[in-house]
Amino acid sequence: MRAGALFCAATVIFLAARDLFDADARGVEVWLGFEVHGRAALWSAPLHWALFAVGAWAFWSERPWILPAAAGYAFLVAASHLVWSVASPRGHGLAAGLALAAALSIPGLLLLGAWRRERRRQAEG
Repeated sequence: MRAGALFCAATVIFLAARDLFDADARGVEVWLGFEVHGRAALWSAPLHWALFAVGAWAFWSERPWILPAAAGYAFLVAASHLVWSVASPRGHGLAAGLALAAALSIPGLLLLGAWRRERRRQAEG
């Protein structure tokens, strides 16, 4: 749980710094695999920060819902990379998207496994 909290906190710092100080990064956000530009990117970037800030808090305070929620988010990110690889002019096609989606699904599988172990541990008393 602490590692998840630290990962999420570091991600908030990275994303905020990148969006605030890198003009190229500031102009593009990716949601569900589709790029948004301009004002939409500027206004939606803090939503990414908020997602990871909530994740950091939930991992740190060991909220019971964070493991399945983080697993779901990991699978969403994997699927989004697949969509982006195919839909974006900067993507690298279906094969690269499938490889990336498979690799990015690994954290989701690990989080689901941790959630199952935690539920089993709680059921045993």
